[in-house]
Amino acid sequence: MNIHLDPDALIHIKDLRLRTYIGIKEEEIKNKQDILLNADITYDASSAIRENRIEEALNYRTITKEIIHYVEENRFALLEKLTNDVLLLIMEHPQVKAAQVQIDKPHALRFSESVSITLSAHKR
Repeated sequence: MNIHLDPDALIHIKDLRLRTYIGIKEEEIKNKQDILLNADITYDASSAIRENRIEEALNYRTITKEIIHYVEENRFALLEKLTNDVLLLIMEHPQVKAAQVQIDKPHALRFSESVSITLSAHKR
């Protein structure tokens, strides 16, 4: 049997619930709102697989802490800006090859569960 394993790992950060200032209305500027963040992060896990050592893996806990701090300590007029900033924060990590970020703003529209923006990036 001839098997080729792809060493790229896909990490899913699912339903990270955060509070931040997001929006343009006076009420949104004054009060923090909930957002829901999902991210997919791709990195080459061949060293982590081969060595079985945490030092060789992408530290998704560190990335998540950075996201939490950034989102909760800043203000954003647009969901597009927030999503882009989180994506760039993830892409700054040298091991990251590609990422996709989706951020939902619950109840942004009447009769809708949420509105979301999705952005993605990859390194060449």
